[in-house]
Amino acid sequence: MPNRNTANAHWTRRTHLLRADEYICSRCRRSFAQPTAFCPACGAQMGKTKSDAHWLLEAEVLNMIMDDEEW
Repeated sequence: MPNRNTANAHWTRRTHLLRADEYICSRCRRSFAQPTAFCPACGAQMGKTKSDAHWLLEAEVLNMIMDDEEW
């Protein structure tokens, strides 16, 4: 049953470089493949979706791995 008392909850969209995006609930921190109006795990009502450009960190790590220069 949805918990409508948590109107301040939101999805954090975590974008990845080499895999599909994931949506993380700000209340229970569970991740899902798609955003919904209510969190399937804790029932929190969701507001706006925020972005987390996690793919930038993944790109930096990939760049360090692929870099030909010595450390």
